[in-house]
Formats: sequence, C-alpha cells, structure tokens
Amino acid sequence: MTVSVDRGTWVVPAHRGVWVPAHVEHAIRMSGAVSMRTLYLAPRIAHGLPRECRVVDVPPLLREIILRAVAYGSLDRRVPAQRHLVDVLLDEVRTLPSRALHVPRPADPRARRLIEHVERDPAPRRSLGRLAGSTGASPRTLQRLFRSETGMTVGNWRRQLRLARSLETLAAGSSVTEAAFDAGYQSVSAFVSVFHRTFGETPGRYFRAPATREPVARAPGA
Repeated sequence: MTVSVDRGTWVVPAHRGVWVPAHVEHAIRMSGAVSMRTLYLAPRIAHGLPRECRVVDVPPLLREIILRAVAYGSLDRRVPAQRHLVDVLLDEVRTLPSRALHVPRPADPRARRLIEHVERDPAPRRSLGRLAGSTGASPRTLQRLFRSETGMTVGNWRRQLRLARSLETLAAGSSVTEAAFDAGYQSVSAFVSVFHRTFGETPGRYFRAPATREPVARAPGA
C-alpha cells in the first residue's frame, strides 16, 4: 500500500503496517493483491502514541492482537479480557520501530513543481540545474527549501522517491529487473546495492515473509 497525506507519502510493503494519527486526512493506493486489517483507536486512549504517520514492522505478537481485535469487532474496556487486550496493544504500538519508507512533500509551490517533474520521470537524467528552470527557483533556493521542509537534500529526496517507486513495482509482482529500470536505475546491481544499503536486505528477501509473519497492513488511530 501507498499511504499519502498532503505533506508526504509512506510506502507500506507486505507484513508491515502504517500508523496514522487521529484527524489526518489520507488516501490509500494498493499495488497488487492486498489483505488489510485496520484498527481505530479512540483519541482518549491514544496518549503517548506517535503524532505523525510512520511505517512500522508488525511483529508476531502484535499481528495476533490485531487479528483478535478484528474478530471482536469492537473492544469494550469494561470487559476485563478486552481491557487487557487493549493495554497490550497500546504497549506494543508505542514500542514499534519505524521504517525508512517516507517520501516527504514540501509545501512551497516551487518545490512542488520540481516534485511533479521528478515523479513523472524519476531517473536522474536531468540535473537539478535543468529542472530548476521550470520551477521559478534557482538550484540553491531549491536545495534550501528541501533541507528546511523535508530534512533532505534534493538528491536524497530523489533517491528516496526512486526507492518508493521500486517498492510499489515489486509489490505489484514485477521482477527486480523491472523495478530497477522503472525506478530509473541504470543497472540492476546498482539498484540492489542501494536497496540493501537502505533496508538491510535484498529486494527478494525483503518481500519474502518469515514463517512467523503474515500480512497485516496498518493500525491507524482515528
């Protein structure tokens, strides 16, 4: 799944989840066949939980809690067994490690124009200098905007976008070769190297679920 809000996009591969805080308008786009489980947490019990969207791992214990909660339909904290389930759920969500799958979107319209160009063609064929000509800002200004609004240089942002594009392509069932070239990499080996450096494993292994993990898509707050 790809979850988008006004200020960014999060790619959610199989066997991971995405936390969405309350009152955050978002859209979800699916790549390939997706089985999704969703939990809605009342804001009054969500204190101490993240205030921004993030992609997270879903360990076996949390997976089973989510499946049990979905089977109940809704949880009533006045029922002891269900109250204990909610408490463990909240403890698990508070400690989940986040994944580097975020593509932030700056608000400045000049930076947004650059984003539109890069999203149409993620390959780094055109330099920042050439792209800047159609944005109404100089390369130096664009670098400053990206650093201040996304915490990344333009080059790092483009690399993150290409990785996000490749994850969507792989999730839809394409081969590693197809994903590499669709994301603008000149060789498969270069793509695999960047992927491994970012995620700590090869694309093939990343999408191969451990025996103890099954697909669970997200656990948002609402």
